[in-house]
Amino acid sequence: MAEEVVRVRDSFYILSTSARLDDRTRVLKNDDTFANFDRFGDIERFGTGELGLYYKDTRFLSRLVLRLMEERPLLLSSTILADNAGLAVDLMNPDLPRGDDTVIPRGAVHLFRAKLLWRATCYERLTIHNYGNSAVNLGFSLVVDADFADIFEVRGATRKQRGRLLPPQVTEDSLLLAYEGLDGRVRRTRLRFAPPPVKIDESGIRFQLKLEPRGEARFQWTICCELEEEGGTGAGGGPAHSPAADTAPKEGRSGDWYRQAEKEAEAARLDTAAGDPELDSSNSQFNDLLACTIADLHMLRTETEYGPYPYAGVPWYSTVFGRDGIITALECLWYNPGLARGVLSYLAARQADRDSPAQDAMPGKVLHEVRVGEMAALGEVPFALYYGSVDATPLFVMLAGAYYLRTGDLSFARSLWPHVERALQWIDRYGDLDGDGFVEYSRRSQQGLLHQGWKDSQYSVFHRDGTPAEPPIALCEVQGYVYAARRAAAALARGLEMEEAARDQERLAEELRRRFEEAFWCEELSTYALALDGKKQQCRVVTSNAGHCLYTGIAGEERARRVAATLTAEESFSGWGIRTVAAGAARYNPMAYHNGSVWPHDNALVAAGFARYGLKEEAAKVLTGLFDAGVYFDQHRLPELFCGFNRRAGASPTLYPVSCAPQAWASGSVLMLLQACLGLEARAAENKLIFTNPYLPEFLKELRIRRLRVGDASLDLSLTRHENDVGINVLFREGHADVVAVK
Repeated sequence: MAEEVVRVRDSFYILSTSARLDDRTRVLKNDDTFANFDRFGDIERFGTGELGLYYKDTRFLSRLVLRLMEERPLLLSSTILADNAGLAVDLMNPDLPRGDDTVIPRGAVHLFRAKLLWRATCYERLTIHNYGNSAVNLGFSLVVDADFADIFEVRGATRKQRGRLLPPQVTEDSLLLAYEGLDGRVRRTRLRFAPPPVKIDESGIRFQLKLEPRGEARFQWTICCELEEEGGTGAGGGPAHSPAADTAPKEGRSGDWYRQAEKEAEAARLDTAAGDPELDSSNSQFNDLLACTIADLHMLRTETEYGPYPYAGVPWYSTVFGRDGIITALECLWYNPGLARGVLSYLAARQADRDSPAQDAMPGKVLHEVRVGEMAALGEVPFALYYGSVDATPLFVMLAGAYYLRTGDLSFARSLWPHVERALQWIDRYGDLDGDGFVEYSRRSQQGLLHQGWKDSQYSVFHRDGTPAEPPIALCEVQGYVYAARRAAAALARGLEMEEAARDQERLAEELRRRFEEAFWCEELSTYALALDGKKQQCRVVTSNAGHCLYTGIAGEERARRVAATLTAEESFSGWGIRTVAAGAARYNPMAYHNGSVWPHDNALVAAGFARYGLKEEAAKVLTGLFDAGVYFDQHRLPELFCGFNRRAGASPTLYPVSCAPQAWASGSVLMLLQACLGLEARAAENKLIFTNPYLPEFLKELRIRRLRVGDASLDLSLTRHENDVGINVLFREGHADVVAVK
């Protein structure tokens, strides 16, 4: 097999040209704004280069460096606050020459930086305290810059031409940096300071202060991202759009800007969390993992005109993705179905209604990705509204059916039904490209994605000898999604009293199941083939994709057990989780994005598949591995993926260099893994909470769930691990809902 060269333009490959000098970056996000800082709270130009303040797919601040008398302060600690409410950084001075042969001794001066994002603005408060016994004269400075790079430029794309930076505008207490893009829109970064600096110029912002012994001084600044509305008047300045327009500090306004923003952001967080159940356990480290999971899901949740939507991940995917949003909603459905409603509403509103090869769109297809940056607007990347995923459409139908069963919301189901019908029509009319009964993909836009399943990197679908599969490609898990979509549509149709439509979908599902078993099973591998290529040849490789077939229920009982045994064997299970590709495969590489790494969301779906067939110990093995890994990760945050090296005694899992953290479906994986082990299913229409053969791993002796809503009822539950089963106690019940344990 010849070694291939990755084609950056074709694959939208995320370049990693240098190592992260510090893997513990600090992430904040609020709606369409996110920021990546280093542990000092700075934005520096080193490492992988993703640090910055971003708004709507553009980096509005590419440098922010605090210096104390031209020296970098010494780091004491750096912490993202609970619920991702802000960033707290403690610093102290190094030895600083006074100019008279004496120094301000190291540690005499403490600096505390507090940061938060709110309404397209980064708020920062700096408190400086002199713990020394003599007065100190201090100067500090901020070095700032804004490159207004499109997110795809930051990821490594090159452009033949860019817009133009506009001259900076300086006042006594403000600095305005601006850029006029080739799309005709002006993007502005507005910085304001209180008290005013002693100097603002192109070299930076300078402050001077004198602190008496035990004295303290406080400074604050805001960095507001402004985007001119489309149709603005260009460089002369059209109307600027920013959610902060009514709340950002203006000329002459005084007061504690940071505190005001903090109060508003806290009120919004409390409102978002109001409908959530409360989870805690007998294991404090697992509680930390749960707390990070919930906090990250709240942070990634973004309010849209159609309701809440979980943006996929920071930094590379902080936008709407169809597949990611649906899977995250499925992971969270038992916990809080409100997110699923927002996802379904958004995707229904953006469902394709015409044929557009440039967008990989066809009538009824559910979108893959939305981008609003300059490169998307100009068509330099095809993702302004892009439909190049083969699985988002059946997954949409699956979520619609699951949401109805979870909530019993018949009126919403009725409003969704036309969109479900259109999705099914896409499956029947466009999804099966060659009429063989399987849904395939083959990109139509040469700018679009080559592979259109969840493993969408350039060489992720291949044959036993490593040869890349040629399209049209039918992925095994996609056939499972279609099977589950038909069964979900049948349940919806029956709820809407359309019995004939329900029977039709059940018949088509059963026909697909029979064809799938014949075409995809690999007897000698004890698993399903990764895919069928354009010549209907099996891609005979052991992959995690087969586990998704268990999740959807398309697999027969005996074969499901064999797949589970294959995926929990040493070649596939690293000790931390199930690899995307088994060790020994032709393209196996534990450091590859999709060919040997471990993805938490992938593991959650596979574990849910194990549990569907009663394989609870196997499901618990996956949960235990990922929990053990999570203990090592910064903030106990499960990343998008990590490397698939074998677990070594006393060593941590190996990080992947450009992994997103947080990533929505990685965060949601913890909730799905718990659900899988417990066999938990809430059915509001039946007023039932069902536990099927519940199981808790050894590290969880007790789990408590409070305020879990089932229809109009609310339940507090305690679950206790015993040798052979789980005891379930109802601690509190408001309203009517039965708790049923099924063996």
